[in-house]
Parts: sequence; structure tokens; C-alpha cells
Amino acid sequence: MILLGSTGSIGVNTLAIAKKYSLNIEVLVAGKNIELLNKQIKEFKPKKVVVGFESDIKLVNHKNVTFGEEAILEVIENSSSKTVVNALVGFLGLKPTLKAIECGKKVALANKESLVVAGKFIDQSNLSPIDSEHFGLWYLLQDKKIESMTITASGGSFRDYPLESLKNVSIKEALNHPNWKMGNKITIDSATMTNKIFELIEAAWLFSTKRLDAIIERKSLIHALVNFKDGSTTAHIANASMQLPIAYAILGKVEEEILKPVDLLEVGILEFQKIEKDRYPIWQYKDEIINNLDLGVVLNASNEVAVGKFLSGQIGFLDVSEISMKALEKFNNIKINSIDDIFQIDKEVRNYCGA
Repeated sequence: MILLGSTGSIGVNTLAIAKKYSLNIEVLVAGKNIELLNKQIKEFKPKKVVVGFESDIKLVNHKNVTFGEEAILEVIENSSSKTVVNALVGFLGLKPTLKAIECGKKVALANKESLVVAGKFIDQSNLSPIDSEHFGLWYLLQDKKIESMTITASGGSFRDYPLESLKNVSIKEALNHPNWKMGNKITIDSATMTNKIFELIEAAWLFSTKRLDAIIERKSLIHALVNFKDGSTTAHIANASMQLPIAYAILGKVEEEILKPVDLLEVGILEFQKIEKDRYPIWQYKDEIINNLDLGVVLNASNEVAVGKFLSGQIGFLDVSEISMKALEKFNNIKINSIDDIFQIDKEVRNYCGA
């Protein structure tokens, strides 16, 4: 396979699955973590490596190293691998997704931005999402009439903070997720609840429905619920590990234990909460976005700019959602008719947000 984003949490877990099932890694693509990349090269012996920056090439212990976006697209097109795992973070992941589909490869997609901004142009016939929530929804689908679908959220770093303290929280506090350790951007997106809107947009494209909502489940053991017309609901319960959805996305089916089963007696209590707009102001735009999925481009571009500014200390935490909300107001009438429109609007939104 080709693994895009090998040194991130999804990439590391993908390599654990590759090791477990003796899967061949033809290409590794990574960003700045060259130390970990070199360890991965030593263990998995890829034929080709791509890094983010030309200056890092000399640091990579491999004879066949290139860099940058065009190099990623070239290795997808010229490789013999039939599977591409796209675990890149951000808008950067869109072109590789489109290229992999164009080349007829199977796409195991962890880059949520691809569907968020370009869902209407992505052929899903050979695509499997790598996400606990969407995997859970898929796992629960039966031959019954569905009323609606619900995914869960952890509540993020500030779910228990006093509201009045949020304007002064630090970057370190924002990156301290209560349930697990993820990359910086997704951790901030979890704290603002923007990540959950992204997942609802993805679900709308993946399952062709707008009957979607999310709730907070504090232990992150229930990932998804399907509500049927007959009034019953089924829930997908599993310990929080990305290896289960990764294994299914790559292998198609799994018939052995991937993760430790949930012991409900040990869990004892599961607690659910409503996602409140005063704590997560972006949530007030949830229904508007689901009913006009083109707004995914606006939310993604504005959020990438805002999160970048927050992580570099230029703005406060509450400003992250504020920047996105202003962009959603400004660009609320957009209509996307082509891939070119996506790149144009993305550029306009970033400029508006002061990128």
C-alpha cells in the first residue's frame, strides 16, 4: 500500500495493522517527524519515500526520496499498490484522494477534509472511511428503515471548564484531550466541536442522509447510534482504537480480535450530554451546514486558518470559532459546481480570514 501521513497517529496505527497482517508498504509519505520516519523505513523497507520539505531529504535514510505535493501525486500515479491510505491532515489531502480515485485505487480515507470540501465530486465506490464514528454507523446498518443517525463526541479539552474561563485558556490546555492523544489540529477541532460538524458532513455524503445529529458521550466507548423507524436504536460500542476501522478499511473484513472487548461491568456508567451552543458556538451553524453541504469548504478553510493562528499564539481560543462563524456568514450563499470552484473558494475564504 501507499501510506500518506505515516508518522501521525493514524499512520502509526496503520503500520501496526500492516505488521500484524504482513502487508507490504510500497510508499511512505511523512511530514516533519524524520526521526520516526527513519524507524519506519528501517522496519517496513518501502521502495519510495516522500517528505514535506526539500531541506529534510538529506536527513532521510533512504535512496529514493522526493518532497512536496506534486511528488505525492506522482507516487500515487506511478506505484503498483492497489490501496492508498490517506491520513494526511487538512486540505492538503484532497488532491491525493482525487488522484487515487482517478487511478482506480482503493482509498482508505482518514483525511476528513476530502469529503468535507469535495464530497459531491468523490466517487465512493472504492472508498472506505477510517473514522470510529462512520465505521460505527456502517457496522450498524441493517435491512431496516432508518429514521436518523447519531454520532458521539467526547466534548473535548474544555468540556468541564467554566465558560467564563475559556477566553484565557492556553495552547497547552487546549491540547490536553481528556480521553486520548491525537494530533494538534484535530485536538483543537475537538475542543471547538468543529471536528464533529466535519464528521456530520462526511456522514451526509457517505450515507446519503441529512437526518444526522451528535451528542456527547464522555468515555468515548459508544461511537455511533442508528435510530430505526420502529423506534429502536442500536449502538456501536468499542474501546477507542483506530486499529479496528483501519483494519476493516484495508482488509474489508476482520475475523479475529483487534482490540480488547469493552467490559460493561468495569465501565459501570455511561454519561450523555447535549452539545450546548454557549460552550461550542460553532454548533449553532450545524443544521445550516448539513442543509447546504457546500459550506464545508468555507468551514474547513476558515478553521484551518483560525487553528493555525491559535497554535502560533496570534489569537485566543474563542476566536477560533469566531473566525469560522464570520466566514460562514460572509460566504453563506456559495454554490459549488466543480472542483475548480472548491480551490477558488478555499483561496477566497483563507484571504478573508487573514491567512
